[in-house]
Amino acid sequence: MPGTIRIGIVGLGAAGRAFLPPIRDNPAFRLAAIAEPVAEAREAVAAETGAAAYPDLPSMLKHPHLDAVYIATPTELHPEHVALACAAGKHVLTEKPMAIRVEQAQAMIDAADRAGVKLLVGHSHSYDLPIRRMREIIASGTLGRVRMIHTWNFTDWMHRPRRPDEFDTGQGGGVTYRQGAHQIDIIRLLGGGLAKSVRATTFDWDPARRSIGAHTIYVSFADGAAATAVYNGYGYFSGMELTSDVGEWGFVEPAAKRVSRSSVALTPEQELEAKRKRAKNAIPASAPHQPHFGLTLVSCERGDIRQSPDGLYVYSEQGREAVALPTERSPRALVLEEFAQAIGGAATTHSGRWGLANLEVCTAAIESSRTAREIELKHQVAVA
Repeated sequence: MPGTIRIGIVGLGAAGRAFLPPIRDNPAFRLAAIAEPVAEAREAVAAETGAAAYPDLPSMLKHPHLDAVYIATPTELHPEHVALACAAGKHVLTEKPMAIRVEQAQAMIDAADRAGVKLLVGHSHSYDLPIRRMREIIASGTLGRVRMIHTWNFTDWMHRPRRPDEFDTGQGGGVTYRQGAHQIDIIRLLGGGLAKSVRATTFDWDPARRSIGAHTIYVSFADGAAATAVYNGYGYFSGMELTSDVGEWGFVEPAAKRVSRSSVALTPEQELEAKRKRAKNAIPASAPHQPHFGLTLVSCERGDIRQSPDGLYVYSEQGREAVALPTERSPRALVLEEFAQAIGGAATTHSGRWGLANLEVCTAAIESSRTAREIELKHQVAVA
């Protein structure tokens, strides 16, 4: 597509707001429009950015100068919103997970194919520079084949301010859909994409916040590699103790601020208001260190790789090598770069089919826990 990509955002929660700085700073994009049902949030962002403001996606799609749409609405709305945007001839970037069911994800892919537009799924933490650099080292072959991948995270996700739908697995809620989507994306990128089967146990052990709040997922790959994804969102131990005190967005945080269980004491109305306030600054535009979605450790035939506060540590026969990585490009800036490349015709990793494959693993993990059996996968794709 020649010229600047005129993009609209639908949904101005934490995810939608986090894209405002990278859109502003990327000369390939211009924020043309926003859509948000909460008038206060809509008017504030319109005043800040100068974008045209609409109460919903259908009205935003009537904007006369719009090339692409970023969908940051709740998960259960993604299929409808992607279908509307594709039917209007707009390229689409949708938040993870792309849907709740694999059949919905396939319908979203089909809608994009029929319309001749690009469909990408992100943000996810496989965009983080340390994870991308891990993939580059793996692809180079210097450490041999990947044999094991482990990614572990411990947070207070279950006790942050939440809408009721964020706990409802029928609407894409709970940590396996919402946070496991990051972990599975990381695992599949590092493992080459072709997961073979899933065995998992999910947990719901807090009567005050009923939902899937933790999981252990075991993923087997077609080439014999194996991976684990462990997530605990109940807010006692913090995974920052595994990542040199650096948190998800690249900041060192005092131990007292790492976990919180205060949302349990709020009324539903107070919790919703707290969530809206938190959304304004929940995800920073820049940070002094690399982002950490917990600890990710890859074991290859001739060495291991893990994240460090400022990049990676690579362990081999030569000892430990520190690999420093720049911090000036945020993960969401990297999402936009890939989106622009896709619109320009390049083959990219985080396509709709890649997003469907991630979703398949998440839904298989929930099904495996429910049935106590291993689930074979059918929709996996290799890294582009």
